Amino acid sequence: VQLQASGGGLVQAGGSLRLSCTASGRTFPFSSYTMGWFRQAPGKEREFVTAISWTGGNTYYADSVKGRFTISRDNAKNTVYLQMNSLKPEDTAIYYCAADRLGVNPRGSRTYESWGQGTQVTVSS
Repeated sequence: VQLQASGGGLVQAGGSLRLSCTASGRTFPFSSYTMGWFRQAPGKEREFVTAISWTGGNTYYADSVKGRFTISRDNAKNTVYLQMNSLKPEDTAIYYCAADRLGVNPRGSRTYESWGQGTQVTVSS
């Protein structure tokens, strides 16, 4: 599956952004994938942000974003969303969406088989 992320940009601290990630390709149905968002800040390793099960019934969040970020999906549109509120300068990073058919470890980047190109999020203080 091919993933296209969008929605990044520059925002002031305390502001909001919504990222989108749309899947395409003639593979398994989008609805069969666990979808995740990861981020990588300059000089740091890629880290887990959030994930959502294929039905949307289960969601997972990193402690650093819990209560501020919300992941959702629309399987009819082959799209997963990341609503980011109360943004902080430390949220500045390139955000990547990823797809995992197995869904065994939603927080682990190694289980994700497809990755989008990333979208830059910059939060100014």
